[in-house]
Amino acid sequence: MIYDIIIIGGGTAGMTAAIYGTRAGKSVLILEGETPGGQIVNAAHVENYPGFKSISGADFAFNLFDQAKGLGAVFAYEAVTAIGDNGDTKTVTTQQNTYTSKSIIIAAGAKNRPLGLEDEERLTGRGISYCATCDGNFFRDKVTAVVGGGNTALEDALFLSNVCKQVYLIHRRDSFRGEQHRVDLLREKQNVTFLLNARVTKLFGEDQLHTIAIQQEETEKTLDIDGLFVAIGQIPQNQIFANLVDLDQGGYIIADEACRTKTKGIFAAGDCRAKTIRQLSTATADGTIAALSAAQVE
Repeated sequence: MIYDIIIIGGGTAGMTAAIYGTRAGKSVLILEGETPGGQIVNAAHVENYPGFKSISGADFAFNLFDQAKGLGAVFAYEAVTAIGDNGDTKTVTTQQNTYTSKSIIIAAGAKNRPLGLEDEERLTGRGISYCATCDGNFFRDKVTAVVGGGNTALEDALFLSNVCKQVYLIHRRDSFRGEQHRVDLLREKQNVTFLLNARVTKLFGEDQLHTIAIQQEETEKTLDIDGLFVAIGQIPQNQIFANLVDLDQGGYIIADEACRTKTKGIFAAGDCRAKTIRQLSTATADGTIAALSAAQVE
């Protein structure tokens, strides 16, 4: 079978593309190597998406999945390993199969960026986490720290402030990239301490993280904590597509306003695409535009 559209990635952008693709009368296959929903499933509360005063990220993702599947989109839980351009058709190879389509939408998202410290990988799951809403309750009434300055870090700190005895928010600059109202909410919390112009330099722990070293301006000190939550951005997973799309210096796919890449019939949408702002609403916008553009491919 030749699909009209194959979507690589089942996050917000990918599932939005599936909804618009199927509504355009096209056959759509979504390939997702992990759980559908992407990063948003980890959000305890989504409060900045138009039309929803508050909804959990998991519920938001499930609604998208249910809608796309109900419209006829086919889901296959397979990790993509390569794509190929045969002119009028494209091929997508996974660890299990090879599929053919008229067009491809790459909506592969991005992975959490690590601190890059010695022992970080070893201590991940042993005191280090990249998802506060996933693991925060394991640290109830304990001392935790969040590293980062964007909305994700601020949201993580807010979530943890409701379950932890003490939360340190560590940021390498003196101001935050995230929304000011979140910063204001955190400043009102008695159990949240800001450590600005600071960075984590070392991790301590054998079977479990128990201490971190911090350099704050000219001062070095250690901090005894039970959990460290890292929220310093993401890394796109686009290298397997580099033979057919251009990547910017950060590894993000370069695409125009119609989400078209340099290769005819291949589009990019969501967090994997080079752009200034990455929000839930921009992911759905990308998915919409990419699907409508892909639907025009004959």
